[in-house]
Amino acid sequence: MTGARTVTVHTLDHGPVTVPEPVWCTGHPDNLPVEYRDDVHHTGPEHIVDYDAQAVLSAELVAFPFGRHPVPPSVYVEILVPAATLDLAALDGLAVILTEQAAELRRLAVRLAALRAGGAW
Repeated sequence: MTGARTVTVHTLDHGPVTVPEPVWCTGHPDNLPVEYRDDVHHTGPEHIVDYDAQAVLSAELVAFPFGRHPVPPSVYVEILVPAATLDLAALDGLAVILTEQAAELRRLAVRLAALRAGGAW
């Protein structure tokens, strides 16, 4: 087990802000200032679901420790539903992908429950 990690994020309204960085965070760009300290956040690896060469769903762990209403570890989900008329094979293919991704979302839910139970961001 390693020691606690921290990261310093440069903000325009509070200057350098040092925060604990959860092990699941994928990092923070060094060269881009965050406009406000409230916007400082942690993100985990993004899970993207493609169908027919288009993204239809993305999900990632996030936390916003300084927001007006701080957000503890949560899962941000974006569903992009491009309109499509599907034949039987395409509809079945989409159903398979959505079923597989529902299982992935359940795995993220289990991980999120474990993170929140541990109480550490």
